[in-house]
Amino acid sequence: MLIAAKARGIPGALAAPGWSLRWRTLGEQDVQQRTDIRQVGFTDGIQAMAPLLLAVVPFGLVLGVAAAGSAIGGGLGTATSQIIFAGAAQLVTIQLFDEGAAAVIVIVTALVVNIRHLMYSAALAPHFREFPRRSRLLLPYLLTDQAFALSILQFEKIEDPVYRRWFFLGVGLGLWLPWQGATIAGVLLGAQIPESLGLEFAIPLVFLVLLIPVIQTRPGLTSALVGGIVAVAAHGAPFHLGLVVGAVAGVVTGVTLERMGEP
Repeated sequence: MLIAAKARGIPGALAAPGWSLRWRTLGEQDVQQRTDIRQVGFTDGIQAMAPLLLAVVPFGLVLGVAAAGSAIGGGLGTATSQIIFAGAAQLVTIQLFDEGAAAVIVIVTALVVNIRHLMYSAALAPHFREFPRRSRLLLPYLLTDQAFALSILQFEKIEDPVYRRWFFLGVGLGLWLPWQGATIAGVLLGAQIPESLGLEFAIPLVFLVLLIPVIQTRPGLTSALVGGIVAVAAHGAPFHLGLVVGAVAGVVTGVTLERMGEP
């Protein structure tokens, strides 16, 4: 007998913890094996994302509360979760509009905040190449920091394109659905959420968890420090450009150190 997942080149040892591999008989058709791989990949993705929701859901609540009390209102604030679907960019967009920043500054800042997604896309492109065209067009909508971090690690272990596609869908929807619910809940509850809960702490926690693997090298650590210091120092810059200046300073520092051969 064969393990359905292993029939597609998915080692059992790499399955998500707690997942019971189901034994199939040799006489079952390939379509059943492919269905099993889809289920395994999707379930593994959901399970991999679940622990990260402990910080993501409070972040979504904070965003909803901020939107409800802002100039753009809860309706448009909630819509940013479907249109932008990027917590940091959504929060920056709401805050800048609330402070009366020009539309061009809001757009440029949101793009700069999300510019890291270009690097994510470049890293995932070789793995997406084997996906069907429709998947290559639609799945990137679900790309987030968390989805990238989980997927790139799993893709290095498991080469089956069917498993990879469904794993990415699992981690993507595993974040998208709770994020929508948390945002809506934040808008509806608004000021009823007590400040004593300290939900704002979840925002830096979400990114600090993802930052740890990046700052293990000297260029990564230095660029993070430089970017943060410059952003804080330039907080009062005209047109709310402090974040943009800090991001550019961090990127330039990191690239420069890497070209100099710093370990």
